[in-house]
Amino acid sequence: MSSKTDIRSLTKEQLRDFFVKNGDKSFRGNQVYEWLWSKSAHTFEDMTNLSLETRKMLVEHFVINHIVVDNFQRSKDGTVKNVVTLHDGLIVESVLIPTNSRTTACVSSQVGCSLDCLFCATARLKKMRNLNPDEIFDQVSAINDESLKTYNHKLSNIVFMGMGEPLMNYNNILLAIDKITSPEGLGMSPRRITVSTSGIPKMIRKLADDEVKFNLAVSLHSGIEEVRNKIMPFSKAFPLTELKESLEYWYSKTESRVTYEYVVWKGINDNREAIDALVAFCKNVPCKVNLIEYNSIDEPDFVQATDMAIDDYISVLEMNDIIVNVRRSRGKDIDAACGQLANKTI
Repeated sequence: MSSKTDIRSLTKEQLRDFFVKNGDKSFRGNQVYEWLWSKSAHTFEDMTNLSLETRKMLVEHFVINHIVVDNFQRSKDGTVKNVVTLHDGLIVESVLIPTNSRTTACVSSQVGCSLDCLFCATARLKKMRNLNPDEIFDQVSAINDESLKTYNHKLSNIVFMGMGEPLMNYNNILLAIDKITSPEGLGMSPRRITVSTSGIPKMIRKLADDEVKFNLAVSLHSGIEEVRNKIMPFSKAFPLTELKESLEYWYSKTESRVTYEYVVWKGINDNREAIDALVAFCKNVPCKVNLIEYNSIDEPDFVQATDMAIDDYISVLEMNDIIVNVRRSRGKDIDAACGQLANKTI
């Protein structure tokens, strides 16, 4: 692993200063910045409007720690899973999810995960480190290229629902999104980006204070404290009352509807008490509920609920004027569906 500075850790102003100090024009920094972020250059040799001498100077001082998509799998439903190797040899996974009207990138924010949700394969991996902003950006850029190549249109949406808890990598997530949405980066609208959290009240409040423009989703799975604590043990430190208050604060600052991600399991939350608790929680702030099909990770305590149980949820939620959608899983045959990312391909 190189001891040189990763050039993408520098701001545009720092790049401009570097060239001035090395006897060149400041605008050269603008050119390099464009290559790094707008054109997603992998190497200095890609920067063809720079002289050979300038490129040699960059090689002497810097590296570009670009990701490498070492392997990918394509599902029978068109979903693509990228196996991504980072500069230090660690591996994460990201997913391209196509539909008739759009393509969505599901990206990772950490190597492994620091939380302990019992139904999630990624939680079985220990957290090794946070991803840097450029590593997050690279995942999106790679999936955008795949979308253009395979489906002939740009990436339309991004969800931070891959490996890791995004709000545990707060600063890097915001820096990455800034690059993704910048006209000098990928130029995507923040309204097409959703950050999904397992529910960390302090960080949800910080999102609101930082006046972010992207969407917020919360993996809820139960409005009953004891049930949620059992299936998501870390949530004992973040009671539902605190989560509720943080979401009320979020809405008061952003006026942005919250999405609740919710899996229904047989014998866990497939009863009327669980439905009523979800309805009560939904009444706190304007929201919508995505009922997500469970994707097995060979955990015997978690089994997908019956269609009848799902229909009961839909009926009661709609009766209470709560928007509800059923999200069918994509990419299950390649372990690319929600909760299945665990580097099984390596």
